[in-house]
This record gives sequence, C-alpha cells and structure tokens, in this order.
Amino acid sequence: MEIGIVLSLTAAIAFLIDTLLGDPMWIPHPIIYIGKLISVLEGFLRRLFPKTKSGLIIAGTILWVLVISISFILPLVIIYLLYTINVYLAAALNCFWSFQILAAKSLETEAFKIKRSLECGNVSESRQGLSMIVGRDTSSLSEEEIAKAVVETVSENTTDGVVAPLLFLVIGGAPLGFLYKAVNTLDSMVGYKSDKYIYFGRASAILDDAFNYIPARITGIAMVASSAFLGMNYREAFKVMLKDHRKHASPNGGWTEGATAGALNITLGGDAYYFGRLYKKAELGHGKEKVTPEKIVDTVGLMWLSSILAGGLFITCRIALEIFI
Repeated sequence: MEIGIVLSLTAAIAFLIDTLLGDPMWIPHPIIYIGKLISVLEGFLRRLFPKTKSGLIIAGTILWVLVISISFILPLVIIYLLYTINVYLAAALNCFWSFQILAAKSLETEAFKIKRSLECGNVSESRQGLSMIVGRDTSSLSEEEIAKAVVETVSENTTDGVVAPLLFLVIGGAPLGFLYKAVNTLDSMVGYKSDKYIYFGRASAILDDAFNYIPARITGIAMVASSAFLGMNYREAFKVMLKDHRKHASPNGGWTEGATAGALNITLGGDAYYFGRLYKKAELGHGKEKVTPEKIVDTVGLMWLSSILAGGLFITCRIALEIFI
C-alpha cells in the first residue's frame, strides 16, 4: 500500500481513538518529555551564551533547532528500526503516537469540567480549572469572563491541538507530528514577550506563527462551514473572521476566534492579565449575547466538526496525490 494512503488511514484511526479515549492519565505523554528537554536545554544555553540581546536570540534559536530536530529524528529512527523487525509493529507504534499527538478529546474534557463547575456556581473551582489551560491570571475573573476564556481557548487550540497536527500527521506520520508539537510546545514555554523571554523566545514565537499560518486559515474556514451545518450564524462567522482577524495579537488566532465570535453572536478578546501584567487586547466580533456555559458546548461542537472537515480535506488531498501523481 502506498505510504500516503497508509499515513492517511493512520491519521483517521488516531483521530477516532482520540475521540474515544482522549489522553488516559496512566499513559505517559510524549509532550511531557519534550517539555523537560526544553527546560534542560534552556538552562544549559542560558549559561553558555552571554545575556545580551544577540546572545539570547542566538541561544533561543539554537534551542529551537535542537528541540525540533530531536523531536523529529528520535521517533523516526525508532519507527524505522521497528519497521526492519516487523512492519505491523511499526505501523501500530506510529498510530499510537499519532493518537497521543491529537488533543480534541482533552480539549472537550477540560472545557466541560469548567462548564460543570460554572453551572454548579463554583467559581473558585472554575478559575482553578481555567488556570490549567491558559497562561493568564484567572484569580479575579467573573463567571462570564471564565466562560469567555474557555471559548477563546478551545477556539484557538482547535488549530494547534487538532487541525494542524492532523495536517502534519497526514504528510509525515508521527515523526512530523512530533516536530509540529515541539514547535508548539516551545512557543507555549518560551514564546512570551516578558522580560525573561522577549529575546530568548523570539525564534520560538515567530516560527510557531509560521507553522500555524496555513492551518489556522483552513481551520477558520472549516469553522465557518461547521457553523452552517450546526445552524449557527455562518454569515456573521465569515464576516467577523475576515474583518477582525487582524485585530488579534497573533497572526493566526484571530481566524478561529473571529469565526467563533460571529457564529455564536458574542464578543471575544479584550484586555487580560498575563504574569501580573495587563495586556491591551482588541475585541473580536460585536455580538450582544452573553457568554454562558452553553456557549462552551457550542464552541466544542465547532471544534469537533471543523476538525472532521479539515481532517477529511487533508486525507482526501493526500490520497488523491498518491493516486493521480
């Protein structure tokens, strides 16, 4: 069987397994080890290079190259060695790792935990749950602000937690999927504009934007299509996505958040505290509806359907290329 068809089927099976199982706590997650690798190398490189602007930029760039190289080459070598022993074992490991790379079920699980806490009136528990999935200060958020933060997180992470990984899995299997997750993890750990990371994390932040450039736009369009299938305001989703995506601090986040804001007739964005500092953020959309816990359910629905549509597109294109070229 041609490699493109094998990778496409593997990605589809991995998505199905993730839908059913999510991330079982008893299975060690590879992203944890990527995070540990980043921490170890960061400490080493900070000691090795001078604490000047250029020194920190060079150190951060070397960190990026080392982490993505190891994250790609190591699983590639392991799968290849296993392939020389037994092709089915290699395929099984590739499928297992592919399912671990996807995060759709985990997004749903964490979002619904916070939704249930909000519905029970447990604001402190909701804030604590939210703090596990966002980098902002949650200690003083109201119930609506918590719900809005969950909607924003699920919306933006539909790209880097599901759709973008699916694209890389279809192209190059688990090794390329791990490369992408390393890029994403680097950004989440060091890609900040704080005093500590403004220079050291520059490469990680810029390259994460580059890797997500195409997936984010595909995801935004898929969300507009999904909103039509789900009976939401697809016209407003398309309008807000095109009009407001440039207002987002990220060149990519505004595509999905804009589509979500329009589809749900709500307003997203606005000022927020990160690491004790107030960041001015533009608002996306102009919907007047309150962001209630039910909007979290709607956003999760958008996440699932847009992931299926985008994943189906990737698989169809990959198989077509394999057959006709």
